[in-house]
Amino acid sequence: MSDLDTTTDQIYERFAPEIEGLAREDIHERLDTLVNEYRVPLDEATRSVTSAYAEEAGIDQDSVGGEENELRPVGDIEEDEAWIDVEVTVTDLWEPRSESIAQVGLVGDASGTSKFVSFSTSDLPELEEGASYRLSNVVTDEYQGDYSIKLNRTTIITELEESVEVGDDSTTVEGALIDIQSGSGLIKRCPEEDCTRVLQNGRCSEHGEGEGEFDLRIKGVLDDGKEVQELIFDQEATERLTEITLEQAKEMAMDALDTSVVSEEIRAEVLGSYYRVTGPTFGRYVLANETEELAEPVDVESTLIRARSL
Repeated sequence: MSDLDTTTDQIYERFAPEIEGLAREDIHERLDTLVNEYRVPLDEATRSVTSAYAEEAGIDQDSVGGEENELRPVGDIEEDEAWIDVEVTVTDLWEPRSESIAQVGLVGDASGTSKFVSFSTSDLPELEEGASYRLSNVVTDEYQGDYSIKLNRTTIITELEESVEVGDDSTTVEGALIDIQSGSGLIKRCPEEDCTRVLQNGRCSEHGEGEGEFDLRIKGVLDDGKEVQELIFDQEATERLTEITLEQAKEMAMDALDTSVVSEEIRAEVLGSYYRVTGPTFGRYVLANETEELAEPVDVESTLIRARSL
């Protein structure tokens, strides 16, 4: 019998009398997901699963030898693959880019905000925008210096009676959009459910070759005449800004047999225009949640010269 099977039996024997309908298969699946998919050590996976069932059964953690994760402010997350608890308010929900993602959006507390992802296979209750929750057993994720949290099969979602106040970490910048960076337009992301990396030449840097799933975005540079600020427009923000939908972008690329026509169309549509952009900061980027085009005249030629020097 494997260590995973032995641990499954131990957890089953402890909680079967307390939880009606508890199945060994469900316990084994949770452990297997943590150990073999998330690469969590078995002892930590055991603690997480035990904690989840203790919560479900209404049993004090100390009586089952378990211990809670550290309750962390989301603005203080600075490590990858850490198992933590957070108490947050859901500030924004976005349309998932694929069927493998159940929900994606922003959660926040007094320390700031963080992106969260909940996957369809985790079969978790949906979070509601504006509601406050304690999210137990979430795992942190890092990509290019930006940190987020991932909900998984062992995550416990508890709605809080008192609202969690969210600190205002949004930034407002304005200026001329002087550059549309490489990686803008119609892109493909890794199809693996725990990955959002953009494919380069059909390959994910972590998962190798894959068919990929289409997405639409802009990586831009805003110049106010004194300094520049890098921006990211996600699919929804890009569609609002350019009035080009993801489906239209795919049709454009198919007709031309070239995805670069989409970024060129976007460049022609928005480059040199003057905008006010508001959103949270992730690493060196501002995520464009709200965008307003301004009437301020822009010297397009001089801003393009400045862009080429970046």
